[in-house]
Amino acid sequence: MSDDILDVDLLAFEQGSARQRKAVVDGVMRSLATGFVYTSHDLSEDMLDTTYSMLYEFFNKPIDEKRRYIAPGANGQTGYTDVLVETAEVSDKPDWKEMLNWGKQLEAGHPMRRKYPQAYPDQMLPEASVPGISKVLYAFHDAMLGLQMRFLRIIAVGLGCNEHFFDAMVDDGCALNRAIRYPSMKNVPAGGHVWAAEHGDINLITALPRATARGLQVKHEGRWIDAIPPTGHVIVNSGIMLERITNGVLPIGWHRVVADPGYDGERYSIVQFCHPKPSTLLAPLPTCVTKDNPLRYPTVTAADALDEVIYRINLVEGARRVQS
Repeated sequence: MSDDILDVDLLAFEQGSARQRKAVVDGVMRSLATGFVYTSHDLSEDMLDTTYSMLYEFFNKPIDEKRRYIAPGANGQTGYTDVLVETAEVSDKPDWKEMLNWGKQLEAGHPMRRKYPQAYPDQMLPEASVPGISKVLYAFHDAMLGLQMRFLRIIAVGLGCNEHFFDAMVDDGCALNRAIRYPSMKNVPAGGHVWAAEHGDINLITALPRATARGLQVKHEGRWIDAIPPTGHVIVNSGIMLERITNGVLPIGWHRVVADPGYDGERYSIVQFCHPKPSTLLAPLPTCVTKDNPLRYPTVTAADALDEVIYRINLVEGARRVQS
């Protein structure tokens, strides 16, 4: 485990003394200089076991059956995405991975859904192929989003904001869950494909509670660090939107996923991208703009920032810049 990425105790922030809270905040802010931090959690291990088991069952269905859950027009925001589709912005080689994406199903009349239908599509889940999976995946969504909202309170304090600064921003935001199967590299087509090329996430923060194999690497000060958290910890990384809001104080967590040399097994993981409401203005916080750190970014909406990244990573149907 690298000493660059620190591990912190979320519960110590929530239940500890003022001194313990300050230590957690300081640890998070120092570790996020790498874009990554590890945190203890109180997620149900049974819930995680069930979620991974059902997703394993789905990913091992025949390919024609999985493709029944591609959601036309959703641009990767729900349903199944095949291998060799998503492509990192810095690469012209599609990633060697397949995905199942889902979020919260908002009611049709919700103002966010009416104004931003692309961000809140009708959810496409493989209930017919794996009975009971929808209930499990929605429970995972709720548990992970609760954890991420709690973790954002640590970041808010570290930025000099009220602890609940991010709460309303994230409530009914378009958080996206992504289950990923990385197939064995012994089956990868020729052409230099990897599991996931170097990239930064678009959202505020991303949480990864578990992976079945090594492979996640973090780029820090020009070198690649293996991200191997202590047992029972969640990996959290910062995204593009958080970098903009903090005027670069908290940088993007650049990372990639590559198989260890000689490893020819698969890898499964589930991440949740914590997004604000699409209407959120990504304006730098006053506490993050100083004489030594002048204003870096113009203000944009979260919706515009997301749309641009979805295009750049090859998920817009009918406008893919890289064809597999």
